[in-house]
Amino acid sequence: MLRRTLGTPKGIAGLALLGIVVAMAALAPILFPMGPWAMVGRPYTWPGDGPALLGTDVLGRDMTAAMFWGAQISLLVGLVSASVSLVIGIAVGACAGYFGGRTDAVLMRFTDAVQTVPSFLFTIVIVAVASPTIHSIVLAISLVSWPAVARLMRAEVLSVKKREFVQSCRIIGMTDLRIITTQVIPNALSPVIVIASVLVATAIITEAGLAFLGLGDPNVMSWGTMINLGRPAIRTAWYIALIPGGFVILTVLALNLLGDAINDAFNPHLRKR
Repeated sequence: MLRRTLGTPKGIAGLALLGIVVAMAALAPILFPMGPWAMVGRPYTWPGDGPALLGTDVLGRDMTAAMFWGAQISLLVGLVSASVSLVIGIAVGACAGYFGGRTDAVLMRFTDAVQTVPSFLFTIVIVAVASPTIHSIVLAISLVSWPAVARLMRAEVLSVKKREFVQSCRIIGMTDLRIITTQVIPNALSPVIVIASVLVATAIITEAGLAFLGLGDPNVMSWGTMINLGRPAIRTAWYIALIPGGFVILTVLALNLLGDAINDAFNPHLRKR
């Protein structure tokens, strides 16, 4: 599957762009050990006009250091939020699809109830009530992202549970829990893997949106925080908001390209087109 994914232009481009962001996050402590909050020069120094490659922000902090450290937070929020959403969604969808009946009805009605609330508004409420920290942001994004995974997982499980190998496991006396975890879920994961890249991208955008509204964690530097810091000076020093905003767009584009490539790898008919 990895070979088929990397064998497409979309897969190569997506992995290359994402590799740049991951490298930035990994190299941040090495290249900028003083952290993203250190003041290195005059405020509003434009890119190329001073020692800071990407200029300085409203307080004279190095934009380059902030970009590298911000990549850590944005990726952390995206990956952890997506992971928690996948765990919740897979568990709910697998139980609903496998057991059916009343269990399916209750779990799907609960899923519907969560989906009826606008996800970004729900996230804002959770973060505002719990106070804006990196933990509350990750929790809020996770709690609004799992329903799509649950619905997709349920649809796959409804198909997988009718196959002969699942029926054979029941006949030999395997417990429902063991059948779900060892037979059903592994054979229903393909479409869920595809949606994982979308969840990471959505989480990064959501965190940036929260930070732009002033609901980001004030103790960490993310790309969303940088956009918020550059908002008051958008007319005179637009680069402060434009540079992190551009990296958010590139990261989301990379994840979408990678997701499309994975989808093509799992669906040969789409790849032939």
